Amino acid sequence: MQRYTPGNSRWLPPALPGFAHINRYWDRSRDGFVAKILPGEYYVTRNEELIATVLGSCISACVRCRATAIGGMNHFMLPQSRADGDGAWTGTTVDAATRYGNYAMEHMINDLLKNGASRKYLEVKIVGGGRVLKQMSDVGQQNIEFVKAYLQAEGLTVSGADVGDIYPRKVYYDPRSGKVSVKKLRSLPNDTIFERESQYRSHIEIAPVGGEVELFYGAIR
Repeated sequence: MQRYTPGNSRWLPPALPGFAHINRYWDRSRDGFVAKILPGEYYVTRNEELIATVLGSCISACVRCRATAIGGMNHFMLPQSRADGDGAWTGTTVDAATRYGNYAMEHMINDLLKNGASRKYLEVKIVGGGRVLKQMSDVGQQNIEFVKAYLQAEGLTVSGADVGDIYPRKVYYDPRSGKVSVKKLRSLPNDTIFERESQYRSHIEIAPVGGEVELFYGAIR
């Protein structure tokens, strides 16, 4: 059943199974529905709607099937070693970081394929990985390097990218057309983005390496 969205006369199209918890709303300025994802979340849709997020050092992969127009976007970062002041990875830390990154990518791609996407028609664009906090190691660059290496290993070509630099980004992704709109935020009215990423980073750094990876902080599955 379609859900009515308060404050307007629109009916929110049903989300795919497993994504009912994602914040979705009618955006008057864009004249369309928007699904907003937070750090650690991802969203897959076949509806006519945008997927939005705000990125600091985190990275998003925007992936869609050109044949069916089903697509999705994630928002993640790799956990960092607290033992090494310069942010370098060693031993177990590298393995843990890779597991989190693989989890973020594989689960979204698997959900795309499960809902009708064809792997040979997948189109991938990547956004984010900014060095937004000077006092931190360049975790953004490490996120960029990971996602590029992952996609290359999976035989998936990056058709577009807006990564690096020192600015946070506000991102809107249209899975039906493949268009990614990016606005670099040269000044922020508050530190919400930094608080969210710091909270997310703290969560994934204390999560156990062994067993099942719980990447999606704050999400209800």
